[in-house]
Amino acid sequence: MPSKRVCQIIKLKPEHVDEYIKIHSEVWPGVLTALERAHIIDYSIHHYAPLQLLIANFKYIGEDYDADMQKVADDPETQRWWKVTDGMQESFEEGAEGSGKEVPWWTTLPEVFRFEGKA
Repeated sequence: MPSKRVCQIIKLKPEHVDEYIKIHSEVWPGVLTALERAHIIDYSIHHYAPLQLLIANFKYIGEDYDADMQKVADDPETQRWWKVTDGMQESFEEGAEGSGKEVPWWTTLPEVFRFEGKA
């Protein structure tokens, strides 16, 4: 199965920019372990300040995306992390109540172009 690339966006509340950047300079090891267990690699989050957008990109290399994302959502350390970070964000999804809930917190964007080139 080829890898799946995912791009997601969410709004960062302006009053939390510095705090959000700081906490992500030292992501909790348990959160990173949960991502690795869920076959997520090459994860990055970018901040576009003019629109206060957070843009996340990652590569999924597993075989059951939904099951692996559920493993992340069920991870206690990740749940504690989300309690800290969700309050710094504003979802674009109607009815979203936070990460790991029924309605997605981050908005997943459709891929419209891909060029992999040769390494």
